[in-house]
Amino acid sequence: MIYFNRPPYTGNEDQYVLAAMRSNKMSGDGEFSMRCHRWFEEKLACAKALLTPSCTQALEMAALLIDIQLGDEVIMPSYSFVSTANAFVLRGAKIVFVDIRPDTMNIDESLIEAAITPRTKAIVAVHYAGVACEMDTIMDIAGRHCLFVVEDAAQGMMSTYKGKQLGAIGHLGAYSFHETKNYTSGGEGGLLIINDKRFIDRAETIREKGTNRNQFFRGMVDKYTWIDVGSSYLPSEIQSAYLWGQLEQVEQIKNSRLSMWQFYYDTLKLLAESGRIEIPYVPNDCSHNGHMFYVKLRSLEERTSFLKHLLDCGVMGVFHYVPLHSAPAGRMFSRFNGVDCYTTRECERLVRLPLWLGMSNVEQQTVVGAVKDFFH
Repeated sequence: MIYFNRPPYTGNEDQYVLAAMRSNKMSGDGEFSMRCHRWFEEKLACAKALLTPSCTQALEMAALLIDIQLGDEVIMPSYSFVSTANAFVLRGAKIVFVDIRPDTMNIDESLIEAAITPRTKAIVAVHYAGVACEMDTIMDIAGRHCLFVVEDAAQGMMSTYKGKQLGAIGHLGAYSFHETKNYTSGGEGGLLIINDKRFIDRAETIREKGTNRNQFFRGMVDKYTWIDVGSSYLPSEIQSAYLWGQLEQVEQIKNSRLSMWQFYYDTLKLLAESGRIEIPYVPNDCSHNGHMFYVKLRSLEERTSFLKHLLDCGVMGVFHYVPLHSAPAGRMFSRFNGVDCYTTRECERLVRLPLWLGMSNVEQQTVVGAVKDFFH
């Protein structure tokens, strides 16, 4: 069986994890955490980068930082993971979904402004498959309406929009280091990216259970105490150590994935040109990270048959998100603004193909062979 995913592993993670285990500090913000923070702050040119136990928790911190209150509205696409909405619903927000673009599967920037009301507080841009949303337009809309922009760049590390790293464009951003992502901190993990300096101090407080513990360790106060809301948003040093092993080979991992992505694209291009499938589209202003390669079938029924065919061939293909507005919680906590022209239709046609670090050319050829065989 060719599995859909295997967690990325480079070979250096072992020594760093062992070093963290043998150190005098296994809790968060030790030496490996600091290395990772410095690396991201330099790479992203952001005001501050803070590791979190998951991308979900990074988004929850973002919701706290922009002071989401009961009744506030947050605009986002329905085609996303549940954490994108949950982080804001937890603070009392009403989620306002708008339709996606069928070419990139990202939020349709042309529909955002019509969804804005006096209660709107933020726009969440989800960069699907590591391909950027149209951020210039989104930032312009946010600026004219005094809204915050949070980038859910869970899949977007090492992707860019007009030369800018995803996650480093909005007021706040979030990465995921889950085992299904290009880079992992041992199965789970995340990063809060702060691009607006006014959030730095409060982010450190929220992350440390609502205390000024960070200021204490920097000698800015003689004792630390509870000063704000917060929670425990620090990953352990073991997670940070694992991630450091991957950051050392960040370009090699990206280039390997891009090579595999390009192989799929080149070998399936003729099938797409014949109209049997659709393959990913990357706008000219965007560079992606090879996170995901998907194909779109012509209908839900064809996709169901296609997935069974792949499995019969020993290939594990999977579909992705079920639109959040159609879920039971979605019906309680959200509304869909406008017409769902593409969100449901496109999600019902999409199948993700196996793509992971270390996947062999023979395995990729087997996947391509199974795809082509379905149409013969």
